[in-house]
Amino acid sequence: MHLFKLDSLEHFLSVKLFVLSLPGLIFLALFEWQLELHWQWIVISELLLILIILWSTVVIKYRVMRSFTRASLHLDAIKQEDYNQFAKSSFTLGKVKAFHLQLNSLSEHLQQQKSRYDQHVFLVYQLISQLDSPIMVFNHKQQLSYGNEAFYQLFKQPWQVYRHATPELLGLECVDQVWQFKEENYQAKWQTRHGEFIESGQTHQLLVFINIESALRENQLQAWQQIIRVLSHEIRNSLTPVSSMAETLADRSIIERDKMVLNVITERCQHLQSFVDRYITLSQHITLHCQQITIQPLFNALAKLFSGFELKFDSQIDHIWADLTFFEQVLINLIKNAKEAGASNVQLNFSMQEQHYIVEIVDDGHGFSNLNNLFVPLYSTKPDGQGIGLSFCRNIIEQHQGVLELDNNESDGVTVMIILPIPK
Repeated sequence: MHLFKLDSLEHFLSVKLFVLSLPGLIFLALFEWQLELHWQWIVISELLLILIILWSTVVIKYRVMRSFTRASLHLDAIKQEDYNQFAKSSFTLGKVKAFHLQLNSLSEHLQQQKSRYDQHVFLVYQLISQLDSPIMVFNHKQQLSYGNEAFYQLFKQPWQVYRHATPELLGLECVDQVWQFKEENYQAKWQTRHGEFIESGQTHQLLVFINIESALRENQLQAWQQIIRVLSHEIRNSLTPVSSMAETLADRSIIERDKMVLNVITERCQHLQSFVDRYITLSQHITLHCQQITIQPLFNALAKLFSGFELKFDSQIDHIWADLTFFEQVLINLIKNAKEAGASNVQLNFSMQEQHYIVEIVDDGHGFSNLNNLFVPLYSTKPDGQGIGLSFCRNIIEQHQGVLELDNNESDGVTVMIILPIPK
């Protein structure tokens, strides 16, 4: 029964070709019988004809099946997204040739679609690379496969250093389908947005990190500004008449001791008024005039200001893009802070990482006892400090679209890192 169950093309060809050859065998046997040939010759001729028929069947099957084999290889190439491999047809005309032409047309169509898709993916990755927010892409194996230039803001290293790293190695965890950093310091600064996309048939994870510190700081700053405005208004209303009366009385007084006291009152009123004015203008927008600054002359100028103090310099770049006046003032404030913190030397390092300038100010002073309150207005660890210097520095750097960060060193001193964007 199975011999006549034609469930495959190979079986079909074998059976049909053999069936078609039967009339020929019978005709040959009858013809030889009429010629009255000896039966042995009849058997030999029949056997030879059967061998010829079997050989022809094998050749025909091979020729037909080879077309399907080539088509199968072509389909395998398509499955592997190799659209440049074309199978040559075993026949130059007919249905088989038409079938191979259709396969070739399909490959060309898929190749065009893949090219357009690759172009779109390339444009998307190019767009991602230009975004200011750090972005990570994890492949189906939960390994880091891509990061943009802003990745540097998270780990102070290019993303290529962490290629194939797992989320756990990067300090990330997924809680209730929400990705976040494990460390509280990162959680307080970065908020994560998560999405999935499919590329090459595999699911990838896309993580976008949003710096909420600036938004929180903006709210805090607005609150402080409101407090300072109220205090300033009340202080001015009180200081103006007090200062005026003190000056008037000092002019009329004939007692030298009273004049001295009244002059002290006037001086302290002016000092307090100046103190309030400085806080009012601290967070106001500054008009920057950025230019290409040659680093060596900048360092020479700083070295003259801090003579008698060991100021070291190391630069991997020749220029930096910033407002010379304000950027120099930031460096002066930071070096002055290091000197007042007991540092014996300060190291200035200039370098470049991808699309950012990196400036490090490293000292060997006693460091900060409380890093959390460094930028809080009115807060200072110095006996005569006003809590303005670091806030001023960060305000200037942020108006350069940069970042200023401070960290205590493992041994002694502080490292201040300034990250400035390279103009495009």
